[in-house]
Amino acid sequence: MDFPDKEFGFIDYMFTLTDDVGIFQHSVYGIPDPRKGYTTDDNCRALILAVMLFETSKQKEYLRLVSKYLSFILNAQNENGKFKNFMNYNREFLEKEGSEDCFGRCLWSLGRTISSPAIPENIKRTCQHILNKILENWTSLESPRAKAYSIVGMSYLKGTEDIIRHIETLSMDLVHLYEQYKDTGWHWFEKSMTYGNAFFPRSLFRAYSILKKEVLLETAKESMDFLEKVTFKNDYFKPIGCNGWLYKGKKAAEYDEQPIEASETLLAYLDCYEITKDEKHLDKAVQCFCWYTGHNSKGLSLIDEQTGACYDGLNENGLNYNQGSESIISYGIAFLEISRRVKLITIGGRWFKKDVF
Repeated sequence: MDFPDKEFGFIDYMFTLTDDVGIFQHSVYGIPDPRKGYTTDDNCRALILAVMLFETSKQKEYLRLVSKYLSFILNAQNENGKFKNFMNYNREFLEKEGSEDCFGRCLWSLGRTISSPAIPENIKRTCQHILNKILENWTSLESPRAKAYSIVGMSYLKGTEDIIRHIETLSMDLVHLYEQYKDTGWHWFEKSMTYGNAFFPRSLFRAYSILKKEVLLETAKESMDFLEKVTFKNDYFKPIGCNGWLYKGKKAAEYDEQPIEASETLLAYLDCYEITKDEKHLDKAVQCFCWYTGHNSKGLSLIDEQTGACYDGLNENGLNYNQGSESIISYGIAFLEISRRVKLITIGGRWFKKDVF
């Protein structure tokens, strides 16, 4: 893949948000906000993007980012294998232990990194060191999203008996949750749909690719179809708004729409496509990507043409002009993942699928 400056403007802003500790959590418009510090969550996602950039270009500056973000995760891990999350600008963690969702995202980023053929072995050994602490102290997770993130992370690892057993346990936990909450007109894993929804079906697609249990594929397809009915309006993607979410029997919140939802839904469609080979899922992934460039409920591009950054979302009045790390990382991952599978062209400032590689 070529690296035209205009298309990869997000890289410069990623460096803007990163200091010698890691990537900042928030910004005030386009300027990093040190007062809000850092999170392990964001450094996990940044690690995945840095790995993808190095895979694509082999430029050492991206490998340095890989080391920096991985170092943050290493520092965040407790002896029990779990992770602290929030850190202030004085490099002090603000809690003894972060959420289970943070734990799952760490596992996702470590699995993605260690599976990359491009990453040097010594960096992979660091990932394995962190993973060994996780596996030696494995405890049952309560958070459904933590289970989903963990499944995806472990799906990248070599299929040892322990890993396969963990994947099966966690994926069947999600199936049982789905069966518990499923009802007429409600095909979901909880009584609400909030953040990170697409990782539920995505995790089951990936579990199915390893375990080949039909119930995993059936649940993944059915829940993905339900998510699609909720989040697509006509021919554009419209994620559930974080200002109220969606509760069973209620109407979905209109706003705020967040960039991470477009990215994670895109990833779920790509995994679905890899299994089904049905082009309609690839088309939906492209529509998720085009949400960033203006094919959305407001008809507004979320990409700052001057800096390459991604705005923090769409609200009732238009754009949220802050440009935090979650947003730029989500856009970067979405761009690189869709570009690996689809040729994109721009027409009138918007991206469209040309053909499949």
